Amino acid sequence: MTQEHEVAELTERWQRAAADVENTRKWAERQAARQRQEERTAISAAWLPVLDNLDLALRHGDADPRTIVEGVEGVREQALAVLAGFGFASFGEVGEPFDPVRHEAAEVVRDSDAPPGTVVRVLRPGYGDGERLLRPAVVAVSAPVLLGDRENGPDGE
Repeated sequence: MTQEHEVAELTERWQRAAADVENTRKWAERQAARQRQEERTAISAAWLPVLDNLDLALRHGDADPRTIVEGVEGVREQALAVLAGFGFASFGEVGEPFDPVRHEAAEVVRDSDAPPGTVVRVLRPGYGDGERLLRPAVVAVSAPVLLGDRENGPDGE
């Protein structure tokens, strides 16, 4: 085999390998796009019953307010179930320790009976799956009482 023939053969093998890599890249892109579309469809379909119930509630806007509140609570539970079905549960409970990764402190409460660093009020629940955070919970957190903070404390008399 001559050197020129060997170079031509290696060039042809390299071109085939490059074409295979390009074909594999294009196939992977098509598969990823198909999977994204399937996921979008599944998520959208899961939310349709929630939307249907909201439409139903709007059609009965002149009903007894207690019935409307009960209906809205039911739709809320349905929406929470949809999120949970995708693995995203709500979190942010009063009494749990403040975690700066999962909580956003919107208020500091100094006159609380709770130990410092404890969630004392949830302003907006957070959602996540343990690894991924959709959004943090917005909470009020207890802080130590400082001297003079209470009206009749040691310095406030």
